[in-house]
Amino acid sequence: MTAVVATGNDTLGHAVPPFTPHAISVSLPTWRDNVGYEEGEKRVVESMVSGYPRFFIHLSIQKLASICEQKFGINGEKSLLCSSKRAADHCREFILARVALSGISTHVRLVRYLVRPEHAPSQPSSSTDECVELHIILFPADIFPIAKQFWQHTGMGISSRFAEHCLAILGCQQPPSPVVPPRSPMSWRSPYKASNKHYSKHMPASPSLGGESRPSASLPSCPPEALCKDQDTYIEERYGRNLPLSAGEHAKRALRRRIAGVLVHDTMDDGPHGPSAGALDAELGPSSRGVKDVTENDVFLFPTGMAAIWNAHQLALAVRPVAKSVCFGFPYTDTLKILQKWGPGCHFFGHGQDSDADALENLLEQTSRENPSTPPILAIFTEFPSNPLLRSPDLTRLRSLADKYDFLIVVDDTIGNFVNIEVLPYADVVVSSLSKIFSGCANTMGGSLVLNPQGRHYAALKQYLSTNYEDFYFGEDALFMERNSRDFAQRVRIIDANTEAICDFLRARSLSGNTSPLQCVAIKEVYYPKYFCSTNYAICQVSEGGYGGLFSLTFTSLAASRAFFDALTCLKGPSLGTNFTLACPYTILAHYNELEWAAEYGVEEGLVRISVGMEEKEDLMRCFETALEAAEAATAVVN
Repeated sequence: MTAVVATGNDTLGHAVPPFTPHAISVSLPTWRDNVGYEEGEKRVVESMVSGYPRFFIHLSIQKLASICEQKFGINGEKSLLCSSKRAADHCREFILARVALSGISTHVRLVRYLVRPEHAPSQPSSSTDECVELHIILFPADIFPIAKQFWQHTGMGISSRFAEHCLAILGCQQPPSPVVPPRSPMSWRSPYKASNKHYSKHMPASPSLGGESRPSASLPSCPPEALCKDQDTYIEERYGRNLPLSAGEHAKRALRRRIAGVLVHDTMDDGPHGPSAGALDAELGPSSRGVKDVTENDVFLFPTGMAAIWNAHQLALAVRPVAKSVCFGFPYTDTLKILQKWGPGCHFFGHGQDSDADALENLLEQTSRENPSTPPILAIFTEFPSNPLLRSPDLTRLRSLADKYDFLIVVDDTIGNFVNIEVLPYADVVVSSLSKIFSGCANTMGGSLVLNPQGRHYAALKQYLSTNYEDFYFGEDALFMERNSRDFAQRVRIIDANTEAICDFLRARSLSGNTSPLQCVAIKEVYYPKYFCSTNYAICQVSEGGYGGLFSLTFTSLAASRAFFDALTCLKGPSLGTNFTLACPYTILAHYNELEWAAEYGVEEGLVRISVGMEEKEDLMRCFETALEAAEAATAVVN
């Protein structure tokens, strides 16, 4: 099966995935485009109609914010929007604290806005569909860059679907769909073998995951100029929420059960009130998460993965004696920012290998001698494996240290995912970005936090969350997430197999993996759990588990990096864990203003990160072979 998917250089700024009004990525198809984005180049910035939601504020949110600023703002104030008063309070505290560090005097105002139809009575409506509570944080326009740090780091702003829901209540015309038809598309296999084949232009039968044949869905046959709101509505309802918003609670229950691993039969069906997996009479059994007594009540949902991480840190600060945390291994950038900007700070062990574990143990011993009455650190935050270097820490050793010195372990398993690995037995808390491979469709955001009921501090952690947890995950986002995640395990296995084949091929042509001398070698290293820290990974790898869908490449020259990236014929933009292959020059996007610092930990300027999808393996191999040949040709010129 083929689908028309734009991947050429003329797709700059388009939504990724294409034809997706709530896409969570954006096309940055060349190395130059990525540098231009980081430098605020007009050509790039003015082309963008989409972006990763914590970095690019969706057009619907921008429109709602503009309405709020006109209605409540004073003297040109700008705003951020939250659906929770508690989140708005945290945002205000953060802005004032960060501004104070700069020696600036300012103000931040909070407004509670009950969004309802203009003709509605003054008293709140009993219908939740007709009345929504919005919390507006207003501040002088010149401190917007500081305020936006809260939006980026915590992921606790409103979602684009929440904004559109508010706009619909207000009777406002929704903003134009962020869809631009491709001018020079390439033919590419549909990224879905399961349902929800959003990109197919035809409807032949295709092999299903079980080997049977079934019809695939397709986009309506519309002329390019018709790719607008009507089509967006069709796609959203056909492939996502063909259930009422009131079914959101059923969807959340289904998600919690799926993550807890307690569904005996994880059905793909919908019942009369919502997803069957969320029904009160769904058959439940013991958890498959490797820990006794895990239930859906140990799973807490958040609007984004970063919101789960931020709340895990706040949970630790609230329950345990306050101390610095440890960031073990080189993490995704905002995790480190959270540990540095909230609480007393953190110790950073950026390599995350045995030498760092030795240094950590020395720190713990020394701090305990100096103050034996309190734990030496608050918690260890680590990724398994890490993003972007795919290194897996020695969780058995970290667990032993945590038991000895009485601190928490928080593990982010987003990259490995619980189809491949099980880290809960070694952690007190496991956090994950559901926006990635759990969803796969890159059209909704979400995060989860799971408590280990066998952990030493489980009772205190559970008690705090039982009292203080606030569910502000928008129901419509949850409906999409639940629908997307029904075939999570099947998709992971396909992606695992594709990724391993590609990595084996590329490593055989790299400096580190080839067994015979090669001329003009372009690839220096292939970072993939199969090759790095494999013993540590294997400890947590489940039976029949793979190595995940993410890998990174470093090159023998920056010219080779650029040539490889530009020659890739897959989609290119931020994010990972998509059902389609997605690549980005990671260090350029995540650490452009701190390239030398990142390089100290092996995250080189020319690093290219690839998230592999569900395309046919043969097509993917051709894609990467073509890019490798371009990199090797560039290397020959340099040499």
